[in-house]
Amino acid sequence: MTRKIQTAVVGVTGYAGAELARLLLHHPRLKGVPPVFAGRVDEKDAQRGGIPLGEIHPQLGDNNGRGKLRLEPFSWELLAERGVDVLFLAIPHEQSREWVPRALKNGLRVIDLSGAWRLTNAANRAVYNFEDEGAEEAETTQAQAVYGMPELHREQVAGARLIANPGCYATSVILALKPLVAAGLIDLDRGIVADSKSGVSGAGKAPSAKTHFMYAADNLSAYSVFSHRHTGELLEQIGIDASQIVFTPHLLPIPRGILSTIYVQFKEPQTRISIAAVYEAFFAGCPMVRFSIKTLPQIQYVVRTNYADIGFQLDSSGRRAVIVSCLDNLLKGAAGQAVQNMNIALGWPESEGLA
Repeated sequence: MTRKIQTAVVGVTGYAGAELARLLLHHPRLKGVPPVFAGRVDEKDAQRGGIPLGEIHPQLGDNNGRGKLRLEPFSWELLAERGVDVLFLAIPHEQSREWVPRALKNGLRVIDLSGAWRLTNAANRAVYNFEDEGAEEAETTQAQAVYGMPELHREQVAGARLIANPGCYATSVILALKPLVAAGLIDLDRGIVADSKSGVSGAGKAPSAKTHFMYAADNLSAYSVFSHRHTGELLEQIGIDASQIVFTPHLLPIPRGILSTIYVQFKEPQTRISIAAVYEAFFAGCPMVRFSIKTLPQIQYVVRTNYADIGFQLDSSGRRAVIVSCLDNLLKGAAGQAVQNMNIALGWPESEGLA
């Protein structure tokens, strides 16, 4: 009998970590082999064997003992003792830069939800100000990383030891634009405008003045204009340069979900049928993308799912289009896409445990 896969999650206390734990606990291929949850645990909690998962995320508890699973003090020895095969990291970028090289040396397959290894271009990585930038170990590790967007890199993900899970905003914009840019339809000299809005959970669990209820409620605000960390992902994955797109993120007063409204102009007049044909051909065999020629996506249709919904409207001249892309930032934009990548890497059906 083939040994079952053992997973581990570091960073389960965050929003994306909670979704990742939920998906892995209910994944049919992992039945009977719950993830190892490891992280920072103070001495008092360590003495009682860690923190019960049910205390961190009561919603994950059930009558089968899942809530009694524990967040244990992280150590490489713990991962080795438990026979971990796949390590999910939902931790800060800087910590991932430190830990991933050792994880690879230890023979682990790593799926990293941070931005530490997403960018191949050093100029794009500069926004993170990594202390190890240019170091030999960092360059060697970066060379092994595959950008974990199955719709673009399914074959590379299948053989990857280090999968860099995409950013949430980046996923929504890349999926909407890549088919049209790859087909050579968009007039890049006229520029692209990507106007994206995300729920508050996209900022992470650590509280800040801007995510405080009194600031975010009944409000809509733009932020990180011309400086958002996901911009480099758009440039590298779509295949454009910074002068060809304006990407502006906004904070929505809702818990979760992203809606990106993208404005493009075409080199030649198009029809609804011609544009639809491009999308349908590009996403053939992509179970987690739902494209519609009839309706525009809405956040309420994708929240708590791993689907990315894409639709568009074409103006009467056939030269201008508005594309709308929606997804759940914690699922297709984070934990769900990470599990999708695990499925591909392990040779399982891509949407298993997700749809």
